[in-house]
Amino acid sequence: MNLEVFILGCGGMMPLPRRHLTSVLLRREGDLLLFDCGEATQISLKKLNLRWKNISTIFISHTHADHVTGLPGILMLSSQVDRTEPLYIIGPPKIKEFVETSIKVLDMYINYDIIVKEITEPGVVMQGENFKVEAFPLEHTKPCFGYKLTEDQRPGIFHPEKAKELGIPMGALWSELQHGGTITLSDGRSVTPDMVLGQPRKGRKFSFVTDTLALPSISEEVKDSDLFICEGMFEEELAESAHEKKHMTAVEAANLAVSAGGIKKMGLIHYSPRYTDKELSLLLEQAQSIFPDTFLTRDGQTILLKYED
Repeated sequence: MNLEVFILGCGGMMPLPRRHLTSVLLRREGDLLLFDCGEATQISLKKLNLRWKNISTIFISHTHADHVTGLPGILMLSSQVDRTEPLYIIGPPKIKEFVETSIKVLDMYINYDIIVKEITEPGVVMQGENFKVEAFPLEHTKPCFGYKLTEDQRPGIFHPEKAKELGIPMGALWSELQHGGTITLSDGRSVTPDMVLGQPRKGRKFSFVTDTLALPSISEEVKDSDLFICEGMFEEELAESAHEKKHMTAVEAANLAVSAGGIKKMGLIHYSPRYTDKELSLLLEQAQSIFPDTFLTRDGQTILLKYED
């Protein structure tokens, strides 16, 4: 099962010609999940030929303009593509007011259900098929949340030789065991999955953090992520200014990745518009000096997350 991450926008504060505002789409088979919805999200979706009507849930970190200004357009657009499934919007307090006011003031034609859920406490905010999405608190100038998607453990590797030794005929019974079911043979013997499968295998994990101070608690939340998308808004020389605005530097993001442990790679996002595309290399160099498996996210970038085995 593919797990793909699409960078729709990597900028912060204001959109630039080649740097739209922060937005990341995650595609897991039939599930399309959008994390933040900055200005020009629609343009990036179109360029990547992504079917936005299949977006089932939008997760909003906080209600600052550069993270929600693309949302009204998505809501209007979804009424033009024969949408039948409801759209879920999950975010901090005030997101419901923003959605309802946008629909009313802009006199939107909406022909599908929009279900808004405001986060009142950390924890599971979405339960999907074999995965869940959890929200955890960040510290910004207004209520803000990070998100992590964690897949369930997968069954261990199936060992055909063990099945044959137990006299299990090839076919449907093998398949049932592979999917975690217990079977009964014609002679009355019961066979459980652990008799023919190896140890359970780890699922994949994706984490999204932006617009926050570098809280130690973040490391615990994002540990073991296959991909950690994290704000790296400023160079270290501007740390004092970053902290005043409750943002973090690329170095602080890298320190979080190191202290978390088990992170395979980290993508920096939400860059200050003060940096040209060329100058972003400074942020990358500073982060990589601490956490080498860091890269710069770019608009239009696609990242495939693979299983460990």
